[in-house]
Amino acid sequence: MHRKPGHTVRVEPSNAKAPTTLPNVGPSSNRPSPPGHRERDAAIVENDVSLGHGRSTLLGFWPEPDDDPGVPLGREPVVAVSADGAVTRGILWTPPAGTPWKTAVALSHPRGDFSVHYACPLLAAAGYAALGFATRYVNNDTDCLHEKAILDVETMVTELRRRGAEQVVLLGNSGGGSLMALAEAAAAGEGRTLGDGFIGLAAHPGEGRFMLQVIDPSVLDEDDPMATDPALDMYNPDNGYRPWPEPCRYDREWLAGYRRAQQERVARIDAIAKSSIDRRSEFAQQAKAAEKGSPKWNELRRHAVFFDYLRVYRTLADPAYLDLAIDPDDRPLGSVFAWPDPLVSNYGFGGLARTMTARGWLSTWSGLSSPAEVATTVPAVRSPTLIVHATADTEIRLHQARGIFEAAGAEDKTYVEVKGAEHYFPGRRREAMDTVIDWMRPRYP
Repeated sequence: MHRKPGHTVRVEPSNAKAPTTLPNVGPSSNRPSPPGHRERDAAIVENDVSLGHGRSTLLGFWPEPDDDPGVPLGREPVVAVSADGAVTRGILWTPPAGTPWKTAVALSHPRGDFSVHYACPLLAAAGYAALGFATRYVNNDTDCLHEKAILDVETMVTELRRRGAEQVVLLGNSGGGSLMALAEAAAAGEGRTLGDGFIGLAAHPGEGRFMLQVIDPSVLDEDDPMATDPALDMYNPDNGYRPWPEPCRYDREWLAGYRRAQQERVARIDAIAKSSIDRRSEFAQQAKAAEKGSPKWNELRRHAVFFDYLRVYRTLADPAYLDLAIDPDDRPLGSVFAWPDPLVSNYGFGGLARTMTARGWLSTWSGLSSPAEVATTVPAVRSPTLIVHATADTEIRLHQARGIFEAAGAEDKTYVEVKGAEHYFPGRRREAMDTVIDWMRPRYP
């Protein structure tokens, strides 16, 4: 269906009809196989995680069995080298053999491998090429520099155009939203246009901005993970905490101070990171002035190249995880990053940005320093824009999704809320992708 520029749409849950945009001809295992190949093909299908077969994983963006469109799709590995020599890898998904395509969708994430993303097979089945890829920081963002990651995005967009794409739509899911918006903004700053469209699918306002809402401000000492200010501890019963899975209730005046303290902790970590970088720079200058090969030069050079890694403890402490009256929406208690109690992940295994280089922290996870803040980048996105928000998302608030839409610089922009859907749209992916494809059809036929 065609939607007028700027039109806001609400998508209600529906179990009354099957999706109409995407083909549904039955599971892949029902497709005929050449004689003698059925046993082998059955084994492949059984373990083809990329099409939703095999055992489930902890990667929420990987396809589920219901995401298999049931048609044979093209899949080709793509390897490209960026201008600075970094290798970027992905998979190009294409429509069934003999089906021409003109528009390609590029999707990635700072550290996630989106070559196997639930959107890829569904987009390909609808007649689009989809290139899901990983940046140079795949599975390890310890030294993630968004300024470098956007080079990987540009490299893959260039590769798509080289392969015949007449138009390229940038799709940013979760942390990929801020990455894609930054890439487009960087191109706009040089007087260029990178993509011909922008889709934010459960996209948050930036990894740094996200960190500002989840970092634990009660940490008293960055070198002591247990040092805690009880007055700022959301897991302190005196402040309204109740053991999981009981809901909590936090005083709103206390919450305002908590949010201020979160910013103050990020500022303290920023200061540590910047001081580390300044020390390296100072030693480098001193090494240049010393006699090369001398004991003094040798010592200075070691300090100049030394990388001081930050250990950032307790990064899963958003009171909204346990008090659903804070920024109310349809979300359940808890977080997608917790198994299941946020307290356990805040102190134990889990959380984000736990080990970072100074420059990686400043570029990616600092809400005060990172350039990848959607509020400052999405105004530069002038191409047709679609923002899709899941109202039961435990990580992204309604006001944040709506704020991204309002800040978008495109004249042709659309906002959709999928009521009751969670961050990775489990069980609702066809509905969400039908919305995406319905939006794309009139713009990228």
